[in-house]
Amino acid sequence: MKLTKSSVGALHLPRDKADAIYFDDDLPGFGVRLRAGGRRTWIVQFRVGVRQRRLTIGNVAALDAAEARIAARKALARIGLGHDPQADKAEARAKAAMTLGSVVDTYLNYKKAVVRPTSFKETDRYLRQHWKPMHGLPLHKIARRDVATRLAEISVANGSVAAGRARSALSAMFVWALGEGIAEENPVIGTNRPAEAVSRDRVLNDDELVEIWNACRDDNYGRIVRLLMLTGQRRQEVGAMVWPELDFDRAVWLIPAERTKNHRQHEVPLTDPVIAILKAIPQRTNRESVFGEGHGPFQGWSEAKAALDRRILAARNVMTGGAGKAIAPWRLHDLRRTLATRMADLGVQPHVIEAVLNHVSGHKAGVAGVYNRSLYSAEKRAALALWAEHVMSLVQKRESKVVPLRRN
Repeated sequence: MKLTKSSVGALHLPRDKADAIYFDDDLPGFGVRLRAGGRRTWIVQFRVGVRQRRLTIGNVAALDAAEARIAARKALARIGLGHDPQADKAEARAKAAMTLGSVVDTYLNYKKAVVRPTSFKETDRYLRQHWKPMHGLPLHKIARRDVATRLAEISVANGSVAAGRARSALSAMFVWALGEGIAEENPVIGTNRPAEAVSRDRVLNDDELVEIWNACRDDNYGRIVRLLMLTGQRRQEVGAMVWPELDFDRAVWLIPAERTKNHRQHEVPLTDPVIAILKAIPQRTNRESVFGEGHGPFQGWSEAKAALDRRILAARNVMTGGAGKAIAPWRLHDLRRTLATRMADLGVQPHVIEAVLNHVSGHKAGVAGVYNRSLYSAEKRAALALWAEHVMSLVQKRESKVVPLRRN
């Protein structure tokens, strides 16, 4: 019997069977399968070695006999050349199941054991958050244009620096995947690198410091910003502060090496305004983190910063009858630069400023740094007290007691 629309329409499933296959006389291996319930499908039956296999071509209702015959002939030709359609389908399903998200999970499990916690945290953030919109894509389907499009979106939403780091994190993952035999190529190669960030030199003036201070609320972010202004430490160091690091009796905050950028333990003297801010924070049971919710450090930097800028603008509008202008673009890191610059103006020696900031450049770099292990504890305390007095006199609108230090 030649399988045609009319001949297939005349076929009926025997009452004592749940399914039956009828083969075409002209094309061996090409057939139609009837199942209980009325479903009818075109199939190709073939052998791979001693095993008999079956390939479904399509539904009879959707594919006419002539089209099914052409598809069957092509499939049989490929089989004759040594291809296994079922193995090809299984491979295709496996590739489709291997999504970017699943490979990210595998890669991060590997990465966690071989890099420092701070480095892992950054890699985790870029791969899980910045590349999340592509997590559902099969890895082998990701093309250069997909990566380039997403990089442009990250640049707009998070800036070119974040885009550049997200690009590096994804490229490193693909290099690893190539070595593991998971990926066949790295689609990041050939994409344009986001524009390099211009080195910033923003130093806030006294009026801006007061505006920022006054716009801070007595919440996690507001306290963090004020501490950044008074201590000059890094955002991540303050945001991830834990209570065991604080010694109020000695008025010292000891940041462990694993939490500092240069991986050196850092001792920060606590001034009276800093202690007042910290002691006003309620300590929660079974939670070491000073800031944030749950079990981790503070999150939500971007939204909190945007809200702070809106409050500054609102205050300017009140002062000008609605004619206020937004504060010039600034970042939390500018508070650190401002402290360093203004301390120098107040006569604090460069090596003391470096010690306050936990820098290892300048006089402490290279061989000199190996032999110069002084913590300058007293000098750092005096410098931070000098700076705190300057800030508080501005905020409280009173005459400053600061006497600029003389340089020898």
